[in-house]
Amino acid sequence: MSGQHVALWCLALALMLAGLAGTMLPALPGLLLIYGGIWLAAWLDGYARIGWITLTVLGALTVLGLVTDVVSGLLGARRVGASPQALWGSTLGGLVGLFFGLPGLVLGPFTGAVAGEWLARRELGQATRVGFGTWLGLVFGALVKLVLAITMVGIFIADYLIHSRS
Repeated sequence: MSGQHVALWCLALALMLAGLAGTMLPALPGLLLIYGGIWLAAWLDGYARIGWITLTVLGALTVLGLVTDVVSGLLGARRVGASPQALWGSTLGGLVGLFFGLPGLVLGPFTGAVAGEWLARRELGQATRVGFGTWLGLVFGALVKLVLAITMVGIFIADYLIHSRS
């Protein structure tokens, strides 16, 4: 095995690990990183252990995770009657929250949704409900992405090991 081959395997594994972290950090496209790492690993092995069926299944899980990421926050907000301003506020709050670590990631979308709803309707009770609904939707989406990420890595490992023995 050449040095370049080892380096590419390290890159594949690094992409998967970064992807696992990225499922909880909105700044990183976690599932896409995992899928890219798995694809690179499959390519490095000449698709001998990880074939098109596995890559297709993992691609579908990646798409499911991306859709869940977008839809979960919107559904949480819509369930409590959020205005468009609350949705924009949640998005902006999430982006600003990135700069404040874990507290910002947790409080940013909530604060942004509350501020957006407050600007739209000037009703604190409704603004708080919208902020909480948006936050719950985002938490649900993050949990679904984490489960999908672990499932994807588990499928990769299982398929790789199963085909190593045949």
